[in-house]
Parts: sequence; structure tokens; C-alpha cells
Amino acid sequence: MRKLFLPLLLLLAACVAEVPRNARIIVAGDSVMAWNGGSRNVAAQLQRILGEPVGDVSLSLAQVDGGIGPLNIPQQINAHAPEWVVLNGGANDLSRNCGCSDCAPVLDRLVSPDGSSGAIPELVTSLRAKGSKVVWVDYYTAPRYAGTTCEAPYQALEMRLSRMAAGDEGVTLVDLDQSFRSDDLSLFANDRIHPSTKGSALIAQSIVNRPDFAGGYFVQRLGDHIE
Repeated sequence: MRKLFLPLLLLLAACVAEVPRNARIIVAGDSVMAWNGGSRNVAAQLQRILGEPVGDVSLSLAQVDGGIGPLNIPQQINAHAPEWVVLNGGANDLSRNCGCSDCAPVLDRLVSPDGSSGAIPELVTSLRAKGSKVVWVDYYTAPRYAGTTCEAPYQALEMRLSRMAAGDEGVTLVDLDQSFRSDDLSLFANDRIHPSTKGSALIAQSIVNRPDFAGGYFVQRLGDHIE
């Protein structure tokens, strides 16, 4: 089994795109960031909108408090210290370690109720200590789970993340429920969970449109050119 493990890690590492040396922005996280491939995912859409290099280390199945190598989100970004890190995470931790109920222990490991401790605040603190500003992208409500009990853990995660972000002006929380409608199926892939190409573009636009992303510099520079 161990003989198979190293080739698997090397294969996973090869799936992660290289980071341009002059990239001021790096995208990390799970399949919501990585979906639609390296030419149409969130990082590619950000690069298209901004007209500058954007690094991408995101990978499907990645976790915050689990996973090995590039399947661990802190490890994805560990070797980098860009001006901005755009990332997400937590969905795979929740789906693998709890159902749609009794998720409190998993949530607590990810981020405490007051937002001050847990794997996510630890990751954000480490990035801030390296001088990076952080954009944490919270999840949308996917059509497959809309109106079900599966919404509750993600609503709790959102509240905790908002408290975390409120404690540091260098951390921005982007709540995708403010721009995604779960009944607009054009925003979602056929599995009704992951974003379509249009959805990835909307995620990128939601990030860029935040006035606290790069101090509003990108919004001011692009003006009406943002599609």
C-alpha cells in the first residue's frame, strides 16, 4: 500500500497548476475553486477579469483539517506568501466527518463559535503572519441541498467565519449566497453542486467587486469593464 502512496501524491501534485512567479494573487481551496479546469475555474476567471497573473493551487477533494499534500488546503499554500490569498474550505471536512446533523464537533474543529480558534483561523493567522491579505470565500447553497437539513451546518459555518473576519481588517469574507440563487441552474454544473463555467465567473466577479479587495483598487481600475 505504501508503494502506491507516493505515486498518488506525485499525481495529485501534478494536477495543481504552477504559480507564476509574479502572481500577487493565489487561489487555494477545494472543488468549488478548482471546478471547470485550469482554463475556466475561479483562478482563470479572476485572471481574465483582472488582466494579470493569478496563481492556482486549488484541488478537488481538498480539506482544511485533513488530507495529505495538495489535498490539505494549508499545505497547498504553505510555500507561498503572495499579496492576496483567495481560498475556501470546510465542505469536504463536513461531508466526510458528519452527515447533515450532529456536525458541532466538526464545526468546532474548523472554527470555534466566536471565530477565534480552530483549523481555519489558524490557517488565516499563518497567512496574515506572512504578510498576505486573505479573501475567504464562503459557500453558496447548492440546488441539491437547498431546503434540506444540510443547509444548517453551512449556515453555522458562515456565522463563525463572519466573526473570524470581523476581527481582522486584512481578512475579507465573500458570502456567495449574496450572489448565487439556488434556483438558477445555469450557475451550477450537472451535479447541481459545483459551479458551471458561468458560476465560476460569478464567484470571481463577487470577489473582485468587494471594495475591500485590494482596497478597491481593482474595482476602481476596471470600472465598467467588469462583466
